[in-house]
Amino acid sequence: MKFDVRYYLLAILFILFDLEIAFLFPWATILQEIAGNEAIRLFGFFEMLVFLGILLIGYVWVWKKGALEWE
Repeated sequence: MKFDVRYYLLAILFILFDLEIAFLFPWATILQEIAGNEAIRLFGFFEMLVFLGILLIGYVWVWKKGALEWE
């Protein structure tokens, strides 16, 4: 049985973005510890903003390339 290549591309993209979102859970579990330490409060916050920005740029790029469209 043959499957369309777009099916495999969509599956790979799902796994990729799912793994990137999984990196948010450890950060969220130590959020109170980060907020309590004055020295790393802003660093932890901006580090996560950069990570989410890269994730958002990747998502927008994939969307503009049409990889999420199913015809």
